[in-house]
Amino acid sequence: MSATAETPPGTPVLRLENVRKTFGKHAEPVLRDVSLDVPAHTVTALIGASGSGKSTLLRCANLLEEIDDGAVFLDGREITDPRVDPDEVRRGIGIVFQSYNLFPHMTVLDNITLAPRRVHRAQRAAAEERARELLARLGLADKAGEYPDRLSGGQQQRVAIVRALAVRPRLLLLDEITAALDPELVGEVLAVVRGLKDEGMTMVIATHEMGFARDVADQVCFLDGGRVLERGTAAEVFGAPREERTRRFLRRIVESGRLAPG
Repeated sequence: MSATAETPPGTPVLRLENVRKTFGKHAEPVLRDVSLDVPAHTVTALIGASGSGKSTLLRCANLLEEIDDGAVFLDGREITDPRVDPDEVRRGIGIVFQSYNLFPHMTVLDNITLAPRRVHRAQRAAAEERARELLARLGLADKAGEYPDRLSGGQQQRVAIVRALAVRPRLLLLDEITAALDPELVGEVLAVVRGLKDEGMTMVIATHEMGFARDVADQVCFLDGGRVLERGTAAEVFGAPREERTRRFLRRIVESGRLAPG
């Protein structure tokens, strides 16, 4: 999707400025002064150990969590301004979680068309046409009438991605979308993400799939203790990390067999 006419050229689709988030008055911050720019038509991968703040960053970007300090911008507009309607903002941001969150009592087609019809006021015929087109593109053309419990995990996650794409988002956030899948199903979901990258979708991906992040991401951010400790191209972060903490993290990943030496 192209930038809107009101968006100055070069403005990041998503910008976080000194974002801070704490759960509980006396708890340690989960995000500590995080700043991040996500240019249009790029993929940003968030990597780091569990608990480093990756998922919280995505939830703050989508206004599912209220930040304590700092600011979040979408196409140059501050969306954390209290005068901004979060529901209106979320219409331009798609998010997919590791737990598919599909409604079990609704068919695949109804799951996908619910938001376009109820939130975006699309006509049923138009919403269903787009849903079927997306299902076909993701190899699920014959699953429109199925219920989620009749699908494999990989199929359910692809349906969840279709549901996020159905509203034509400006930005797609993917939160550990392969974490709940059996290993043999991971590849089919990651292939979908590769296809979206080729189509120019702007994405931020929190992932433990290091090889995928290295191969697909334009920008990689290593989070540690709620901070973006290192940021760069995939070649820079995986091939020549500057920070000792990043090197230790990647060394453990390589030793575990989850990442071939780069």
